[in-house]
Amino acid sequence: MNDRVMRAYADVERAMQKYNDVLIEYLTSLQSTEGTNAKTLERMTAGTKAMRDSSGIYLSYAKFVAYGMPESEDLIEDTDDLYA
Repeated sequence: MNDRVMRAYADVERAMQKYNDVLIEYLTSLQSTEGTNAKTLERMTAGTKAMRDSSGIYLSYAKFVAYGMPESEDLIEDTDDLYA
């Protein structure tokens, strides 16, 4: 594995996590704000869920590529230490 590629992957992973966290905070504020348009709330709820789901899929493949497209997913290490 290339350290530069892995650092870039970790940056993307952190950025997506931050984006999803901000979306959830915004959605929570919409839910607690009186007078929020129901259609807006419905669309933001769906959009927030879609972003969380699709970023998970994207990150799963990005991690696979960052590890050099190994023959088996068992060869991919846990990346919890990338947040350090």
